[in-house]
Amino acid sequence: MKRVLTALAFTAALGVTVPAFAADTAEVGKPAPAFTLKDETGKEYSLSQYKGKIVVLEWTNPGCPFVQRHYKAKTMQNTWKGYDASKVVWLAVDSTSSVTPASATSWKKEQGFTYPVLLDSDGKVGHTYAAKTTPHMYIIDEKGVLRYAGAIDDDPRGKSTTATNHVKTALDALLSGQPVTETTTEPYGCSVKYKS
Repeated sequence: MKRVLTALAFTAALGVTVPAFAADTAEVGKPAPAFTLKDETGKEYSLSQYKGKIVVLEWTNPGCPFVQRHYKAKTMQNTWKGYDASKVVWLAVDSTSSVTPASATSWKKEQGFTYPVLLDSDGKVGHTYAAKTTPHMYIIDEKGVLRYAGAIDDDPRGKSTTATNHVKTALDALLSGQPVTETTTEPYGCSVKYKS
């Protein structure tokens, strides 16, 4: 370990760029933790395959009333549809211990959306990202750095006609080359139903 640190210090002194390493746990402003998960069809998705694109991670659970409300209002689908799919990737992540490919397929068909539902039934990725609620949103920039973590909007009860969509605000900033001004908000919803 001492040799690695010495080598890093030496390359830094020479002005050589050292690549950023992904963190073990998610922290806004730092490289997002790497992961590989399978979707409802068994296809593998890795965060690393999306370098150069903005990635939105949406922690979800079809049994949660907050998630049901947002899908009935098409909050997630309409937010994603507002962006160029070649620049913004949307991945739903279900860390519910009882999630299965069949249950995810059924829910996706019922709701009619096209982005993948990544199955994290052992909860490892959810714990790494400290996902607390469904929904709980994360935005990772083109370089793989976590830029936003929190709620989808500022309207937990769904009663406001002037709700601020935090994800849209952050995406608009990133796509226009501006910094995200509100990098964290308090997520709301049902608690993630982890295995333990």
